[in-house]
Amino acid sequence: MAGLVASMHFFGFFLMNWEKTRAFFELLTPLNLVVSGFALLYFHPDWSKKFVFACLFVFLGGLTIEIVGVQTGWIFGHYEYGKTLGIKLLDVPLTIGLNWLVLLYATSALVCEWNVSIFVKAIVPAVLMTSLDYLIEPVAIQHDFWHWFGAAIPFSNYRDWFIAAYFLGLIFFYLNAPKKNKMVFVILFSQLFFFGMHWIWRF
Repeated sequence: MAGLVASMHFFGFFLMNWEKTRAFFELLTPLNLVVSGFALLYFHPDWSKKFVFACLFVFLGGLTIEIVGVQTGWIFGHYEYGKTLGIKLLDVPLTIGLNWLVLLYATSALVCEWNVSIFVKAIVPAVLMTSLDYLIEPVAIQHDFWHWFGAAIPFSNYRDWFIAAYFLGLIFFYLNAPKKNKMVFVILFSQLFFFGMHWIWRF
């Protein structure tokens, strides 16, 4: 499973940047997210009703925040999703809810055993997710994940990402949802490779 996730990101980078295969592999982006989410949840060591509720809360919470953002421009800024990320609900791809869950779980699991307040723990996924979003933004625009109505990505995008990730993280930690999971580093390093290589490729 780890090899599959890593391979999808590794080969996906090169094939999404080769003109002959770009369009096809862009369409496989939702599958990549689904496989990553499945792998992460498959190796979760402590399934319970509370964990399922926590995952649904983050999935629906992230999706709802994005819907409000797209429909009103009050959160993140004025932006619109393209066709690459698949089926949409109220103009937001369903895979975005999954993306919030995958990223929050993976970053939260890094500090799940820290003996500190959840208010402190939640800072870590918020910082890491906002930093990753900074890497994702130009790639997202390049591959029609989403685009902004404006000359530049607004500061409000990163501010609101941090705030949303922090409060969703608080709930996730409060419900004791994140656990040590061997897929966490695979997913995080695969995403860092994929989006980091896009930045290098640009220069």
